[in-house]
Amino acid sequence: MFAVLSYTRKALRVVAAVAAAAVLAACEPISIGGLGPGPGAGRTVDASRPVQVALLVPRSDAGAAPVAQSLENAARLAIAEVGGGRIDLRVYDTAGTPSTAAAQAQRAVNEGAKIILGPLFGAAANSAGLAVLDDNVNVLSFSNNASIAGGNVFVLGPTFRNTANRLMSFARRQGRDSVVVVHANDTSGQFGRSAIEQAAASNGVRVLSTQAYPLSIEGVTATARSAGAAVVSSGAKSVFITTDASSAAMPTLLQTLPESGANPAQTQYIGLTRLDVRPDLFSLPGAQGAWFTLPNRESQASFEQRYRAAHGLSPHPLAGLAYDGISAIAALLRQGRNDALTGRALTRSNGFTGTGGIFRLMPNGSNQRALAVAAIQNNQVVILDPAPNGFGGAGF
Repeated sequence: MFAVLSYTRKALRVVAAVAAAAVLAACEPISIGGLGPGPGAGRTVDASRPVQVALLVPRSDAGAAPVAQSLENAARLAIAEVGGGRIDLRVYDTAGTPSTAAAQAQRAVNEGAKIILGPLFGAAANSAGLAVLDDNVNVLSFSNNASIAGGNVFVLGPTFRNTANRLMSFARRQGRDSVVVVHANDTSGQFGRSAIEQAAASNGVRVLSTQAYPLSIEGVTATARSAGAAVVSSGAKSVFITTDASSAAMPTLLQTLPESGANPAQTQYIGLTRLDVRPDLFSLPGAQGAWFTLPNRESQASFEQRYRAAHGLSPHPLAGLAYDGISAIAALLRQGRNDALTGRALTRSNGFTGTGGIFRLMPNGSNQRALAVAAIQNNQVVILDPAPNGFGGAGF
């Protein structure tokens, strides 16, 4: 009877994972934090023997296969450099879908995995976490969507909240204590706006206006004009743009906002995403002097050089997340503790050293990463405030 009940409960978990994925596709991810068994959750291990780690990546997803290969390469590089024979890596193909991710996560655990690294996409990570929740296995996903974090699911990707807090903290120290927020009216834009509002409240910065634009050239232009007028009428000392630098909306915003009264000579422009990926934007009025964040460039460059030497090509920008996950697991296993993979161990306060500097996992499943504040000056990227080397001081 107990075997039947166990099987039924597990089947319901997989059904729940698929159902959650359907909800995720319709709106936004659902955190399973309330379902988690707490900071002690996670499999115990024999740290004197190799520990089986499952890497879940979308190998057969045509659009994401190159990312999957780069993540796997980075994980294997980390094992060679820091694993010291402590990690037995097994790779599972999620096909980029939540249902397959849930099934593969369960298969990995059935085959002996003590912790899961991946999946790549937020909905897939949510489903994988639900599938193995009853198995007491933690999931270190590559997602940056903090709304899926909690319970047995951690996100390794840089979060909007972490970036917004770093920039708001720096802005407040520079006397920039008021802001107008410009964001798209899609899900990503809403998350970005919310992160900025929370960071502003935490750092004593007033949000004087939020301006949402529809996803059309006419809509972006109209909102940029409205936001420029809001800066003028409110006297805001900065304008914070959530838009991804790769978006077609960004050139319009950086051109039209200054033309509409948000003069970069008086108003500090701040970007939630990296502007250095678009050098073609540097000459636009709103880009001159604009702030954004970067990981530790020396650490990042070192990782990229080692990756190229090992694999003969440059890593995908997300590849470092797999290296970071393996590095954290290996660091805990080196301590020889049988609870090395529990939530309590994974969220140690001094964190870990990753490809972009120090980082730590938080009890709520999110993360904090050390970030530098950079600016565009004379069409060049200049570091204004380096990434911190420790937790607890300025920059966190």
